[in-house]
Amino acid sequence: MTESRPTVLLPEAEIAARVEALARAIAPHVDDQTVAVCLLTGGLWFCADLTRALSRLGRNIGFDALWLASYGDARASLGRCEVRADLQRPLAGRTALVVDDVFDTGLSLSEAARLVRDAGAGKVLTSVFARKPWPTRRAIAPDFVAWEAPARFLVGYGMDAAGAYRGLPYIGALD
Repeated sequence: MTESRPTVLLPEAEIAARVEALARAIAPHVDDQTVAVCLLTGGLWFCADLTRALSRLGRNIGFDALWLASYGDARASLGRCEVRADLQRPLAGRTALVVDDVFDTGLSLSEAARLVRDAGAGKVLTSVFARKPWPTRRAIAPDFVAWEAPARFLVGYGMDAAGAYRGLPYIGALD
């Protein structure tokens, strides 16, 4: 890999503190019948931490996943969302909490919310770890946001550059 080492923007301890704070904000809106719908692949790290934080607060929510692809290995959205793996659990009448790592174009989160509604969820909530600024209005606004991120190319904590850097315990920038 020819990329340089990422510039640390948010260290591991700050990520953990933000996840705990977000779980406290989400807890009053969910119950044990709620299903967290993790957007793969990037949302896995955040979703795991968030569901554990919610459990510590007495909210033992279920888990499911959607694998959506809108970037491939590119650094810019392809402008469409491909469903690579669909939901596995029934959502009819239940609250669904859609969880993703980063919100930039809004395409993946919007498509995931639509798919979850189409699956019969009684209520759809959305949560992202990082929200990046965007020059135009997006189709959806997340209900819960842990961090207002800068307009930089983010890696770590599930975010990647062509599959690399996802496992970094911090969030960095490659620009």
